[in-house]
Amino acid sequence: MNARRHFVLRLSALTACLAAAVAATAPAYAQSSAGWPTKQPIRLVAVFPPGGSVDQVARILSVPLAQALGANIIVENKGGASGSIGAHFVASAPADGYTFAVVFDTHGVNPALIPNLPFDSKKDLTPLVLVGTSPMVLATNVGSEYKTFADVVAAAKSKKYVSFGSIGSGSLGHVAMTLLAKNGGFEWTHVPYRGGGPLMTDAVAGHVPLSIGSVFVTKPHIDSGRLRPLAVTTSKRSPDLPNVPTLAESGYPGFEAPAWWAVLAPAKTPPEIVKQMNDALNKVLKQPDIAKKLDAQGIDVVGGTPEAARVFIEKQMDIWAKVVKDNGIKAD
Repeated sequence: MNARRHFVLRLSALTACLAAAVAATAPAYAQSSAGWPTKQPIRLVAVFPPGGSVDQVARILSVPLAQALGANIIVENKGGASGSIGAHFVASAPADGYTFAVVFDTHGVNPALIPNLPFDSKKDLTPLVLVGTSPMVLATNVGSEYKTFADVVAAAKSKKYVSFGSIGSGSLGHVAMTLLAKNGGFEWTHVPYRGGGPLMTDAVAGHVPLSIGSVFVTKPHIDSGRLRPLAVTTSKRSPDLPNVPTLAESGYPGFEAPAWWAVLAPAKTPPEIVKQMNDALNKVLKQPDIAKKLDAQGIDVVGGTPEAARVFIEKQMDIWAKVVKDNGIKAD
């Protein structure tokens, strides 16, 4: 009888242990079945400081993206080195679907411009989606002698001193205008500024004859009548500036240098997470209110597949690497 009772007690104990083991594994099983994301929060790293277009894009996307994914999303600003510090942070993060980057067009220039980057921009980051593109605008003070881009070229070819300002040495505006001058057979002098704010201050005051900047920083001063737009750098006219010709229309067929924004992930992020994140981002970009907010930043929404984003970004890297090398362009 005692032996039977001992057996029953041992059986009860074994049953309890098995039940405990099942209970312990149940949450893990539920987590893997539920799929990503199951832990909080997701970090969306804006690779420039607060206040600029990269920060604005990240914050515009974060709320509807959180709703689409059923997750909390926190925007973190990690600026510095033209976006390379934030990009490196994300490239080095665990590829678990909880850290992503919002990058700017400088991501396409930095590999050629910054020696010894601590990460490989093509191999260590996976594009998720191309959020959108925007023209850059070549503009002049409203009181300037330049009424058209042809006037600028004529002045430069007559050996008159012509200068233009950009948001910094090695910026997309700098390298794009260097390529334009090379293609056009003229010379002009680059005046680097530390950001769009200082550039626009001097452009409006007429301290720099020409400025090259995004629609985001330039259009308010065009609307106020203080700057005259001469041309945009995309192959098609900007919906925000429909009366401003493209550089292609101005005698430089094929010339295109768009500003752009994209969302990236660490390179080894699982394909199913890449797909789910891409699907959610495209869903968000198709929302009329989000498109309207991005349009207010001068951004034309693109969206699409991760592969399409990769092709676009790597093409930009290849184009500007050659320009930087051929012209000996240096960063600040």
